[in-house]
Amino acid sequence: MNKFAVNLTTIFTEVPFLERFKKARECGFSYVECQFPYAYSIEEIQMELVRNELSMVLLNLPPGNWSKGDRGLAVDPNRVDEFRSSVMEGIKYATALNVPRIHCMAGIVSEDDKKIANEVFLENLFFAGTEMAKHGLTVLIEPINQNDMPDYFLSDIHQAKDILDTLRLPNVMLQFDFYHMQRIHGNPLTLFQQYANVVGHIQIADVPGRNQPGIGEMDYQSIFQYLHDTYEGYIGLEYTPLGKSQDSFEWLRGGGK
Repeated sequence: MNKFAVNLTTIFTEVPFLERFKKARECGFSYVECQFPYAYSIEEIQMELVRNELSMVLLNLPPGNWSKGDRGLAVDPNRVDEFRSSVMEGIKYATALNVPRIHCMAGIVSEDDKKIANEVFLENLFFAGTEMAKHGLTVLIEPINQNDMPDYFLSDIHQAKDILDTLRLPNVMLQFDFYHMQRIHGNPLTLFQQYANVVGHIQIADVPGRNQPGIGEMDYQSIFQYLHDTYEGYIGLEYTPLGKSQDSFEWLRGGGK
C-alpha cells in the first residue's frame, strides 16, 4: 500500500503552520513531512504530532537565509562551519521528533565554481552522513530543476548517483521527486526503476504547475500502481494545491493514507 505523507509547508497554507497538523489528521493522514520546522520549538511540534496521532517522516536541514536567496549551505566553501551547525540543529529536531530522514539542500552556485562546489559538497555530505549515522538517520539529496531554482547545484539525477557512488555511505540516499524528474529529464518512472535501489524517499506533484496529481501531464495512475507493487517507503505530497487544500485529495481516494 502506498503511504502518503502530506507536506505541511506546501499544503494547508490556509491556516498557520501549527494548525496544519490537525488539518492533516482531519483529512485522514497518518504521516506528515515539512521543509523547515525551525521557527517553531520542538515542544510545540511534538504536541501537535501527539495530539493528532501523526508521524513526521521527513524534514530539511536549515537552508541558510532563504529570504536572501540561500537554497542550502552544503556547496559553499566559505560556510562549512555554518553547514556543520545546521547538521547538528537538524539532528536535534529529527531525534526529538522521531523523524528518520533529513533532506540536505545543496545550494546555489555559479558555473565557474562548480568544481570546488562538488568537492565541498562531498566533504559536507560525508560529515552529515557520519554524524547522522550515529543517530540512525538517513541523509537525502535531491536533484531540483533549474526552472524552479536557477543555478541550483544538484540538477541532474546522474550527477546525484555519481555523488552517492563516490561517498559510499549507506545512510546517504536519493530523494526522488517525480515532479523535478519530469521537468529535468522526462520519463520519471523509467528513471525511478533505474535508480530505485538508492531511493530513500519520494515526493510528487504534477507538471507543469506543481499542483496535485491528475490535473497535469503526468501519468500518476501508472506511477502509483508501480510504486504500490515495488516501493515500501513514504511518498511526500509536496505540491501546491489548486483550489482548497482539503479538496486537492480527490485523486487519493482509495489510495491508502
